[in-house]
Amino acid sequence: MNDLSGAGNSGRRVCGSVPASLASVLAAVLFLGITYSLFILVVVHNALLLAAIMLLSALVVSFVLWNLLSYKKNLAILCFVDRLPTSDLLSASDGQLVKITGLASCGDFALESSYEKVQRCVYTSTLLYENRSFWCKILSAKNHHSVPMATSSDERYYCWKLTYLERFSADFYIVDAKSGIRALVKAGYDSRIVPLVTEKLIVNTTNKSRMVSSTLKRWLEQRSMPLEARLLRLEEGFIEEGDSLTVVGMLNKMNGSIMIVPPPNAISTGCLPQKLLLPVDFDGIVLRFSTTRT
Repeated sequence: MNDLSGAGNSGRRVCGSVPASLASVLAAVLFLGITYSLFILVVVHNALLLAAIMLLSALVVSFVLWNLLSYKKNLAILCFVDRLPTSDLLSASDGQLVKITGLASCGDFALESSYEKVQRCVYTSTLLYENRSFWCKILSAKNHHSVPMATSSDERYYCWKLTYLERFSADFYIVDAKSGIRALVKAGYDSRIVPLVTEKLIVNTTNKSRMVSSTLKRWLEQRSMPLEARLLRLEEGFIEEGDSLTVVGMLNKMNGSIMIVPPPNAISTGCLPQKLLLPVDFDGIVLRFSTTRT
């Protein structure tokens, strides 16, 4: 079993191939441009240059914010995986970066999802979010003094903070849908993994119902977490045996066996100008699972 709970940003690094000094240089240029424009405005009374610089600054800030949002949603890696052609394991050579899609089956060790207790999984993740915003504290104080609670529409403005994370993976087999060959995916102990798995909302305590259910209470107790009523969101994702997923990794052919292992070095997605995305480096086997569960 591979504990990925402390993996942080899951082996990703934004702008890995872009010089770190570029942002500082760009900020300095914009600052000098705005300063010079203000000087022209005061001396010549011409606001055209200032307006142009401000527009350029707004575009740059929007570009940076877009890339930060896309980074959180793994958009660059998703685009990279989608553009990567599907490999043929019959003709692929040893050490080649391959992309295969097929059905997963458990190896020697099977996982169980943390909250829903789904068995025979090859990957599981459970995320607990808590609302600790100032707005939430105000609502809590009001509710304590019998003031009517906020409506559900207010919840859209809450800022959720990740307070607990469980993420595990294990070695598993995948049957390539293209060639029918079964390969062992080395996602187990000490393997570098980049999971692209969307978690499903399981528990959502609102202002109208902050009571912790018995199942959630037991789950919190097992992890020595506080049990008091509060705004919580619990999301869970998993790849179950029999699910179809896409795996990107390095092909390893040894002693007649076929394995997918982490690449030796980080891989860059490259710039994606059509999406206005900066390059992102990722390090490890990519597991993409996008099936929506009901």
